[in-house]
Amino acid sequence: MARTHNLFLLSVLLLAVAVTYASADGYGEHKSSYPKPYAPPKIVSDVVVEGVVYCQSCKHSGSWSFQDAKPIGGAIVSVTCRNYRNRITYYKTFTANNEGYFYAQLQGFSMRHPYLDHPLQACVVKLVSSPLENCDAYTNINYGENGAKLRFEKKKIMSKNYDAVVYAAGPLAFLPEYCTPDEY
Repeated sequence: MARTHNLFLLSVLLLAVAVTYASADGYGEHKSSYPKPYAPPKIVSDVVVEGVVYCQSCKHSGSWSFQDAKPIGGAIVSVTCRNYRNRITYYKTFTANNEGYFYAQLQGFSMRHPYLDHPLQACVVKLVSSPLENCDAYTNINYGENGAKLRFEKKKIMSKNYDAVVYAAGPLAFLPEYCTPDEY
């Protein structure tokens, strides 16, 4: 009887050792206790374009003056980027907030060629539409009708897992379609 008892204890001990060995090798249900190799956090990098859309005063139509201009909330602008072969590689519209300010995150924008497809050479901002019926005629102030080039003003946003390079365009403007003579 003692011999049977000893064999039983020896079997249980061998089984415990086998389970522990299998777990340490990663074959058991428990995860390995070995530390994982260091992987740096993924950093999201964005290209951003910002600017303001105004309604130009009739007094200053025909000029590039923003005196007496009022911001247009809800104005829509587009960002179009072309590659060095003049093919459109990015197009998206963005809506200005209540102060006429737009912040266009160019998600999905990529540069295949680091110099020729750079946003400063490749992208332009254009006026699309104004929500104001009394101020919806296009102007070419800062080339808003033909395509405003981007400017780099040394503005960057940097945090732990996010980097963005911010470019500026404009300011851009719509104009009332009809200005009465006393408004000039």
